[in-house]
Amino acid sequence: MIRLALISMLAVFVLGCGAAPENALNVGSKAPQVKTKTLADVDGDFSRITSYRYPDERMYQYSLDEALLQGKPIVLEFATPGHCTVCDKQLQMLKGLLTQYEDDVIFLHMDQYQNPEAFKAFKVMGDPWTYVIDADQLVQYKQSGRVLYGELEHVLKRVIAAGLG
Repeated sequence: MIRLALISMLAVFVLGCGAAPENALNVGSKAPQVKTKTLADVDGDFSRITSYRYPDERMYQYSLDEALLQGKPIVLEFATPGHCTVCDKQLQMLKGLLTQYEDDVIFLHMDQYQNPEAFKAFKVMGDPWTYVIDADQLVQYKQSGRVLYGELEHVLKRVIAAGLG
């Protein structure tokens, strides 16, 4: 019994808080249509949509189902910075990319406390998780944990170029 408990604890330590269940949404899958909260839905009250201390209103303009209909790539960030310092850093990095790519890409942030239905639809356990969805609503990239600016920018350039061709 103790051995099993130690193995379980080791698995959590090795896998981290962003472990993917076997049935998680994979690259190539169609993104699920999910109604999520927008800033307008919460009357502009950031505390009702995110636990992030420095939210950027541009990440809360669309519900996920609405964003999927815009014909643009989407960066979908599952992060709950109220209890996750890695999530906080991830959102800071995304704000830099958002400023650079806001005309070509929709950036959405999902906090598990405020949009749990999105976490369920994508079968996300833990956070952060980053998904890039193309203009055809297909998942082109997914990554648990911290993603580097250059890594995500490379993916965005590829997805944007593919949508133009």
